[in-house]
Amino acid sequence: FKTCPGRVLCKVPCSGEKEVDLAVQSAKAAFKIWSQMSGMERCRVMLEAARIIREQRDEIATMETINNGKSILEARVDIDVSWQCLEYYAGLAGSLAGEHIQLPGGSFGYTRREPLGVCVGIGAWNYPFQIACWKSGPALACGNAMVFKPSPFTPISVVRLAEIFTEAGVPKGLFNVVQGGAATGQLLCQHPDVAKISFTGSVPTGMKIMEMAAKGIKPVTLELGGKSPLIIFSDADLENAVKGALMANFLTQGEVCCNGTRVFVERKILDTFTKEVVKRTQKIKIGDPLLEDTRMGALINRPHLNRVQGFIKQAKEQGAQVLCGGDLYVPDDPKLKNGYYMHPCVLGNCKDDMTCVKEEIFGPVMAILPFDTEEEVLERANATKFGLAGGVFTRDIQKAHRVVAALKAGMCFINNYNSSPVELPFGGYKFSGFGRENGRAAIEYYSQLKTVCVEMGDVECVF
Repeated sequence: FKTCPGRVLCKVPCSGEKEVDLAVQSAKAAFKIWSQMSGMERCRVMLEAARIIREQRDEIATMETINNGKSILEARVDIDVSWQCLEYYAGLAGSLAGEHIQLPGGSFGYTRREPLGVCVGIGAWNYPFQIACWKSGPALACGNAMVFKPSPFTPISVVRLAEIFTEAGVPKGLFNVVQGGAATGQLLCQHPDVAKISFTGSVPTGMKIMEMAAKGIKPVTLELGGKSPLIIFSDADLENAVKGALMANFLTQGEVCCNGTRVFVERKILDTFTKEVVKRTQKIKIGDPLLEDTRMGALINRPHLNRVQGFIKQAKEQGAQVLCGGDLYVPDDPKLKNGYYMHPCVLGNCKDDMTCVKEEIFGPVMAILPFDTEEEVLERANATKFGLAGGVFTRDIQKAHRVVAALKAGMCFINNYNSSPVELPFGGYKFSGFGRENGRAAIEYYSQLKTVCVEMGDVECVF
């Protein structure tokens, strides 16, 4: 692999009705084998997959950087999170169990936790390999099979994951990959042998998937967009708060659904905070994502870069002030001249009713807004259709817990941001979706309970 921004990396055929059906039937056959294995047997196979990913970390990270455009530093973190996810769910696989309930007269009942069947995973282009592991980890631990469709913008690394699962010893076809766009996704969602759909992506697409799933009464997990608030109080550690704001806005070129892009800063520290954020933002090293010192790579494609630039142009027209960045970046290296680079942008003089504050930009654009009171900032922070994440920086721990309790968001951070350990559930409120990835909570979305009632005496018949 070599970096080749703006050029075609490879071509993959889109999966049509025939290919989708073959993938589902293959997964269905593998499910019959995998679902009958003990939890400990599944555990050993998943641990082997995690081991292979861990040992091939640098190779897979390089593939992911070229697949996606993010810096190699971030890609390595993604791969680490991926194998940790499989290890975590391997550990849970052997502990999945139901309950025994004692009933009167010596009778009893029990519950069985059973897999759903063939699950569909539809991934996004910002974390291709990691999202595939987030979805396949709990699915496979519960005894399911999975057909996964990556984004057509990032089709490569998930194929490597499928190979790794095969090398680790899963039944042939247990984790199948199909390629394509909306038409392929529709075929998957409407397939009669698909039991569940898990989607990460945009709100409009999530709505369509939910509609299609409803016709088949299929459970859905939706991890959608966000416009998350990051609240900086005047008593916060300023250095830490600045770092938090950078982490909340510029990871993966700002292409992160839970980013804290509405940065509310208490007015008495607004100027100091803003000046430091701008200074640090201007020092971010942009360029070849495979270089060790690069901290920001290229955006996913030209249309998306144009879209982000359009948001900045509109922000200026509506009265926002570009404090730094927002323009295109052209690297000195001639082989990178066609890359989709831009300088990370900080917007000041922002108002709550501006488009750049209300809509998800999904690029390296931070909007700074002043506030005066806790009550005021909470009302403004929650005044959004989204509810994926939120953060607070303060030295007052009581205030911190009070604020996150009041935030209408599924994932909250105190004095940090964008940390997503696999042990903790991840998901949103409102238009940001429902259901949870990661943690023990994900087990509930990839399994179902069967209740068995055992009568030890004669049936009480009223007839």
